[in-house]
Amino acid sequence: MNKMLKVVSIAWLTIASLGVSVQANEVLDRVAVIVNDGVILQSEVETMLAQIKRNAAEQNINLPSDDVLRVQAIDRLVLQEIQLQIARRNGIEVSDAQLEQTIASIAREAGMSVDGLRQEITSLGSSWPNYRESIRREMIIGELQRNAVRDRVYISPQEIQSLTEMMEEMSSEEVEYRLSHILIGLRDGSSGDEVQEARQRAEKILQSLRDGRDFAETAITSSSGQRALEGGDMGWMNINAMPTLFAEAVRGKREGELIGPIKSGVGFHILKVADTRGMETVEVQEVKARHILLRPSVILSDKRAQEQLREFRQQLQSGEAEFAELAREHSDDTGSASQGGDLGWSETEIFDPAFKEAVETAEIGVISEPFRSQFGWHIVEVLDRRVQDATERSKQNRAYQLLYRRKYQEELENWQQEMRDQAYIEQVVE
Repeated sequence: MNKMLKVVSIAWLTIASLGVSVQANEVLDRVAVIVNDGVILQSEVETMLAQIKRNAAEQNINLPSDDVLRVQAIDRLVLQEIQLQIARRNGIEVSDAQLEQTIASIAREAGMSVDGLRQEITSLGSSWPNYRESIRREMIIGELQRNAVRDRVYISPQEIQSLTEMMEEMSSEEVEYRLSHILIGLRDGSSGDEVQEARQRAEKILQSLRDGRDFAETAITSSSGQRALEGGDMGWMNINAMPTLFAEAVRGKREGELIGPIKSGVGFHILKVADTRGMETVEVQEVKARHILLRPSVILSDKRAQEQLREFRQQLQSGEAEFAELAREHSDDTGSASQGGDLGWSETEIFDPAFKEAVETAEIGVISEPFRSQFGWHIVEVLDRRVQDATERSKQNRAYQLLYRRKYQEELENWQQEMRDQAYIEQVVE
């Protein structure tokens, strides 16, 4: 069975369907556990036990006795029932549209269509309606958990910084740098004036390099280092292979960066990171755009909103109106309207899909045709584009996510235990 489908099947049947059929000649299903104002039926416990055994057989896992398994199954069902009760009290619901979207995503990840997923589920002897409702319950419980636990997780800036630095240290050993080097040498016993003169010379050379002077040529003519005739090329090395003085200065630097002057016992050093390999870099495209949004309403029809934006576009193209003035007067995006519709510099990933496509494909300075997003009708003008280095931000985001997942799981377990301690639970004796 497809791995994803197996996970889905296990997750569903682990929750245990409430829709277990009862033969007409059987006694009505017995209550196994009372949980607050709800119950867990014996059939639910048996369904879960049966599925646990099937899963264990498929994976060649040895199971404990039925008595131990029954305790574990009941504990899980009790926790599920408590959470569903809290979710109902909080009005948490999952619409049919949300459910269909999630099931379509599950099928897609399993490499099949929804019809194929349905056939697979029914071939396992399960009911498709029961499967759908089990996924709905999972979604409801997931939303409840996120709402309840999110505010309990606190991550300090110091924690993020410490983990980021730790991750950088672990990865820095794999990064290699190709360095170019210029040495402005000092003889042993140089006087203070000679040291100052060498420093000034090094700073002057560094400034000329920043102004565009060729590094290799400068090294040949000015450096007293061993690799001067090779243009100062020190070759490839990682942090651990560098002189300690260089390692601390070079760590984390990017291709093309100049470093120095660094003073040592032999003089002043100027370094250039000629190239790197093994270094993670993350770049993001940002756009500076402005827009006018019209939201259809009882007063403003969908068609009229589109037509009005066409009229605005014509006025802007003919020079009859200014974009900022129209945005301040008419845009329904209150956040940007006061800024003349200006959205500032933004990553395109944050936008609604339709808006994202519009700003990514628009020519700079050209006002778009009206288009619709989930928020209403827009016209947009892209003012500029740029590519930004987001490597450091990406590292910090990764550190945050790692810390959040760790703390979230801890707080989730604490919250679940608190909910369980507050609940009335009575196991019905046979």
